[in-house]
Amino acid sequence: MTQTETQLSPRKRRSLLPRTALQIFFALVWGGSAFLSNAEPTLPRERKAGDGVTYFNDIVRDVPWSIYVVKVDRAQNDLQLTPTLGRARFQGLSVLSEQLRALPPSLGVPVAAVNGDFYQTGGTSAGDPRGLEIMLGELISAPIGAAAFWIDSTNQLRLAVVSPRFKATWPGGESFPIGLNEERAPTEAVLYTSRFGPSTRARGGRELILEKSDEGPSLPLQIGQSYMLRVREVRETGNTRMASDIVVLSLGPGILDRVPKIEAAALVKIFTATVPDLAGAKVALGGGPILVQGGKVQRVNSNRAGERHPRTAFGWNQNHFFLVQVDGRQSDLSIGMTLRELAEYMARIGCEQALNLDGGGSSTLWLNGRVMNSPCYGHERPIANCLAVVRKQKPAPAAGQ
Repeated sequence: MTQTETQLSPRKRRSLLPRTALQIFFALVWGGSAFLSNAEPTLPRERKAGDGVTYFNDIVRDVPWSIYVVKVDRAQNDLQLTPTLGRARFQGLSVLSEQLRALPPSLGVPVAAVNGDFYQTGGTSAGDPRGLEIMLGELISAPIGAAAFWIDSTNQLRLAVVSPRFKATWPGGESFPIGLNEERAPTEAVLYTSRFGPSTRARGGRELILEKSDEGPSLPLQIGQSYMLRVREVRETGNTRMASDIVVLSLGPGILDRVPKIEAAALVKIFTATVPDLAGAKVALGGGPILVQGGKVQRVNSNRAGERHPRTAFGWNQNHFFLVQVDGRQSDLSIGMTLRELAEYMARIGCEQALNLDGGGSSTLWLNGRVMNSPCYGHERPIANCLAVVRKQKPAPAAGQ
């Protein structure tokens, strides 16, 4: 689904999928909750899909719905969560199964996955996740004031609306807000890392090539940090080539009269603060809206919340986390869920916290090497990232043991 359920920033606005007559019909006929019956059916029996992993396909024929659920034991220490990148090392678009094949072996072996955040579908930043992404501690994409989950420095899962406070401070003390790894408008400043791609792809303006100085933390970029970076080079043009040991601050032509002239060797401060503070987070992924918080189903304020579509969600409680996918737009198989229905379902299977992820044609669930659901277009759609469960490999025993 290329339109978020919460308000997009102007730069990351995406086109709406057209509402078909069939979708309107379903919304009118089945707009109410399907979980109001006094006698709720029991959930299907879980099947083991590996150590610490179970799976079931919940088929509700009278709606109809086909719901896929992967349940992971949080006490299984060799199972960990990680987001991915659309083009392995860079932002971009590729199908979920291809992203899993491209995971570095050091991360572990993928066991299960669902599609991730909403994303930019076109322009110079196709595959840019709409909101926050942190992978292996590296900051890939900035939050935009939408919901996200993260794993904090104490290894606890957290869920909240996360807002950016990213800025650059010039040698004279003036500051300017900045974006991260996104298409740069003429009146914006955007910081680029090598995760964006081979070059900034920005046109015109001025670009500062920044490298680590003797002060502050090292690159790559992390959340909630303050960096003191030295200007290696100033380029009076765009589309600077990227490298892993630099970041590039790209200044649009429309703001050059509002920023000081910066010379090579000058020091520029970069701040990656957020509200709430995510310093120390090693894993994070955006989505939205929040479906369940503190065990309570959340009210969704959106003029599209009552429509039924394919849906994907991630949730957890003290003992397990859950990857959930609902097929949709297939009247004979599964018509999809409203956000309220999805929230109720996440609470019903035991989630104390749950986050909606991208849906529609992106909605995909993968388990042990194969796509389990029926994507609404009949095939996987290229997406920006996914949320994967990987099994870390046990270290080989030392010689003689």
